[in-house]
Amino acid sequence: MTTQGFIATHAREAQFERGLRAFFEYRDLGLKQATDGRVVAHVIRAAGGTEFSSQPHLHDTQFQFVYVLKGWIEFEYEGQGVVRLEAGSSVYQPPRIRHRELEHSKDLEMIEIVAPAKFRTYDSPPPRAARKSPARRSRA
Repeated sequence: MTTQGFIATHAREAQFERGLRAFFEYRDLGLKQATDGRVVAHVIRAAGGTEFSSQPHLHDTQFQFVYVLKGWIEFEYEGQGVVRLEAGSSVYQPPRIRHRELEHSKDLEMIEIVAPAKFRTYDSPPPRAARKSPARRSRA
């Protein structure tokens, strides 16, 4: 007997593909199909051999959460400034918060969970970051 919507994925069967950002590879964790498009989850890793270039943007989402598994990544968020996430760090990105990736380690791996699964991304002017001293900068 199966339960509708049940999904299990395994690292040994993982397939990574290029996605929204060319400098990342994405492994779909099956939630989009299991939830009829209400939620999507990916393991995202740095793509070797690609040049990093991130433009300011925002996502038309209801929910977006990132958890870093390995390595590190720095984002700039409107009203928050620069936030560096390292292995074990997480961030909830409120809907439509203007942001951009600044840089990441070559070994970066993170989980991203977004609702709804299908959402729009809009290019935008650079974030107006809060002026924070380095001591107050989030190092989570």
